[in-house]
Amino acid sequence: MAFDYKKEYKEFYLPEAVPGIVTVPEMNYIAVRGQGDPNAEGGAYQASIGLLYGIAFTIKMSKKGSHLIDGYFDYVVPPLEGFWWQDGVQGIDYAHKENFQWISLIRLPEFVTREEFGWAVSEASAKKKQDFPRVEFLTCDEGLCVQCMHIGPYDDEPETVEATHRYLEEQGYALDITDQRFHHEIYLSDAGRTRTEKLRTVIRLPIRRV
Repeated sequence: MAFDYKKEYKEFYLPEAVPGIVTVPEMNYIAVRGQGDPNAEGGAYQASIGLLYGIAFTIKMSKKGSHLIDGYFDYVVPPLEGFWWQDGVQGIDYAHKENFQWISLIRLPEFVTREEFGWAVSEASAKKKQDFPRVEFLTCDEGLCVQCMHIGPYDDEPETVEATHRYLEEQGYALDITDQRFHHEIYLSDAGRTRTEKLRTVIRLPIRRV
C-alpha cells in the first residue's frame, strides 16, 4: 500500500475544526514563487500548480523508468499547499488578492535529495517542453504554529483566522509572521470536484510565546 502522508501524519494534515498548537518539523518541498490573484484565469498561480504536479509525478512515476532513486518507496502525492503574504501587511488582506505574494508547494518524500530533484526537473523539462527550471527545492522548518481546519469557501477563511488569533492570544502566544515565516494553507479538497461548503483547508500560522 502506498505511503500516505495525510494518514501517517494526521497532526499536520488533519487538525480539528478548533485551533490547536503544533510544532512542525523541517520538511522539503517542490516550490514555485509568484504574485497576483490566485483566482485569475490562466494566471501565474494556476500555472504554478501545473509545474508542481509535473515534478511531483515525475518523481512518483520514476519507479517505472530506468532512473532508480535510492530509497524510493511508493507514496500518495501529498496535497497542494501555499505560503501567502502581502508586502507591508501583517497577516492577510483578503480584500486585495491582487497584492498576494505566494509560494505554491507540494511536500517531497524524504528520499528526494537535491540531486534527485535536479534530475526530475531535467526529466520533466525534456518530456513536457515547459519552463520547469522555475521550480525550486525548498527546505522549511516552521517550528511553533497554531493551526485549524477551515471547512467551507476560501472567501470565508477570515472568520477561521480571526478565531485562531483569539485562541493564540488566550493561550499566551503572539502571531510571528516574518519574511521567513508565513500564513500557510494546505488544500485537502479538489476545488473542481468539491462543493464549496465542503472544502477542507488547513490554516496554519507561525507563533511565538509572549
